[in-house]
Amino acid sequence: MTTVTARAGMPVEEFEGIARDTAESVRLEFIGGRVGVKAMPDGDHDEFVVWLIEEFARQQRKLSVYPERGLKIEKYRKGRARPDCTVAPKRSFVGHGEWADPSAVLMVVEVTSFDPDTDRRDRADKPRAYAETDIPIYLLIDRDSCETVLHSDPAGGTYTTIVTRPFGKIVHLPSPVDLALETDELLDLVR
Repeated sequence: MTTVTARAGMPVEEFEGIARDTAESVRLEFIGGRVGVKAMPDGDHDEFVVWLIEEFARQQRKLSVYPERGLKIEKYRKGRARPDCTVAPKRSFVGHGEWADPSAVLMVVEVTSFDPDTDRRDRADKPRAYAETDIPIYLLIDRDSCETVLHSDPAGGTYTTIVTRPFGKIVHLPSPVDLALETDELLDLVR
């Protein structure tokens, strides 16, 4: 993801207008006062998302996986993010606009992309922003290192528990999700 620093004092409403006007060509996020251009997903990235959706459909029917759900994040809800997947109880976003309140969100998931900003955005900025928003779980599916990084127990703007598991090992998602993800299939998706 390429990022640019927003002009000083850019109102979030101005960002939302820009994001809406460019939605067909790029995906924009607004985290830490910076506008980020999120790389368009490649086919392998999509397969990781499909894998997660299928796992939840098979194991956890009370929760839904929402791809690319726009969320209001960070202190005072001034940030805007589009996680690759958002997990919440079914029908949590009925009546919400493009940028939803995250209070019903139980977990967000990002799948790394092969762009220069992945390290900072997915491994530093987003864990901070999601923890600051009190989203219980952030799961990073890291295609670079072939592992999952599970962040949980947010407190004081940071996740206090971080568990890294290589692809092929079971990932135990804690409460409030309570699910075990078998990641063997992910080994076939890495290049």
